[in-house]
Amino acid sequence: MRVVLAEDSLLLREGLVRLLAEAGCEVVAAVEDGEAAVAAVAEHRPDVAVLDVRMPPTFTDEGLRAAVTIRADFPQTAVLVLSQYVEQSYASDLLATGAGVGYLLKDRVAKLDDLADALRRLVDGGTVLDPVVVSQLFSGRRARPLQRLTEREREVLELMAQGRTNAAIGRALVITPKSVEKHISSILDKLDLPPSEDDHRRVLAVITWLDDPQT
Repeated sequence: MRVVLAEDSLLLREGLVRLLAEAGCEVVAAVEDGEAAVAAVAEHRPDVAVLDVRMPPTFTDEGLRAAVTIRADFPQTAVLVLSQYVEQSYASDLLATGAGVGYLLKDRVAKLDDLADALRRLVDGGTVLDPVVVSQLFSGRRARPLQRLTEREREVLELMAQGRTNAAIGRALVITPKSVEKHISSILDKLDLPPSEDDHRRVLAVITWLDDPQT
């Protein structure tokens, strides 16, 4: 798996290069800002770009803007955005670009197995959201639409928002695949979201609903 890495801190950048190598990746470029990241992706066409959210010159959303540009110009390159804190609007904007995107807290990537699993899922066209991000997205929205759901449906919906497949949801909740399908169908009906056979499109629908200022 070929990776372009963008992180302004030299110490963290070198640490991530080593961590990615341990995860079986080849880091083809390691840069310190968003513009350099876009240029590196254009040159190397990696499988995935890993970017910090806050980079020079303003240390606000350079990584996010670079991620959105990469997804628009090089849709075959997956994108994983890293952040020290939960930035709700950043997560929603990134997910709006489609499947093959992820948002993880930096603490999460310190765990090699979690990082390797996230990269594999992204390259396979999946969506990866840190559970803490999902939790805050849920808590940051008004609860009225969610009150239509049962407790089990809430659990299923949260796992959907993390980008989990039906099989993974079934394993996590110890229920059958058929039960998962029934819960998802019910969730989509109750939230007025059109059903889809594509797991990742369902995730985007969930996040779009969460980010709707009128919900």
